[in-house]
Amino acid sequence: MTSRSLDIIAIGDAIVDVIATCDNDFLQAHGLPKGSMQLLSPVEADRLYDQMGSARETSGGSAANTMAGVAAMGGRAGFIGQVANDQLGKIFSHDIRALGVDFETRPLDSELPTGRCLILVTPDAQRTMNTCPGASHQLAPDALDETRIAEASILYLEGYLFGPELPRRAMMRAVEIAHAAGNQVAFTVSDSVVLDGRRDGLNAMIQGGGIDLLFANEEEAMMLTRTADVDGAIAALRHKVPTLVITRGAGGALAVEQGARTDVPAVQVQKVIDTTGAGDLFAAGFLAARAKGHGIDRQLLTGGIAAAEVIGHFGARPVADLMELVKL
Repeated sequence: MTSRSLDIIAIGDAIVDVIATCDNDFLQAHGLPKGSMQLLSPVEADRLYDQMGSARETSGGSAANTMAGVAAMGGRAGFIGQVANDQLGKIFSHDIRALGVDFETRPLDSELPTGRCLILVTPDAQRTMNTCPGASHQLAPDALDETRIAEASILYLEGYLFGPELPRRAMMRAVEIAHAAGNQVAFTVSDSVVLDGRRDGLNAMIQGGGIDLLFANEEEAMMLTRTADVDGAIAALRHKVPTLVITRGAGGALAVEQGARTDVPAVQVQKVIDTTGAGDLFAAGFLAARAKGHGIDRQLLTGGIAAAEVIGHFGARPVADLMELVKL
């Protein structure tokens, strides 16, 4: 058996999350639809940042959050993402390594700054994300650590980075490396907004056998397949990917693997504080359990436990002892 230095390695946006609370009036004054995600230029990001209240900065990005969760559950996690050679790049690099995630991508000397996501959380726990991708969308194929990708059991890709041509080429090269080594490729749609202009490319990747495990929520699955309900989306996808996972918020989650469907209820939470990172941590729990050889029902349950922990406080990173909670 080949020795694996990593359980899971992810490729995604290297973003610094800047999280602050606000009221609905603030969103309306700045023309920000609550619960949405929009892209900002560096100038627009600076303008919004100046108007935000007290904020907390941590290394972020969807796939990076997932790897932080995997590491918190005792998994061996790695991350590939592009930062700039600036202060935010140093914050990202130090923070993610301190969490136990392997990160060796060299910083880029560029006019573009390290990416950041300005996250505004309203009292109803909804988060409105305002992302300035910056250097993260400059990830090139030659930035990949091909040896680490080949050695990891699972390669995990995020939809946010699938659109721009340069990082998409890097992702497709990584898929070739992973499959040549006999590894699984997991992909998360990330957000329904990313499907605009990317649906055909993602469906082509699915049809071509590039994805072994697909994560989506109900809305994303329906948008991807152009169907009117979740059952229609499942029917359209179940024979195209070996493992399909759909999260359903308060309705729990389901998986279809080798033709068999498994449903689990949501893990109960005393009070939902901030939904930032819920999908990321669900994927972390699912993948951590999968890497350790647990069955599909345990994978879904572990994902639910991790997601429930993160929505009970501000921020997209766990604060409780996840290893103790999930007991993998």
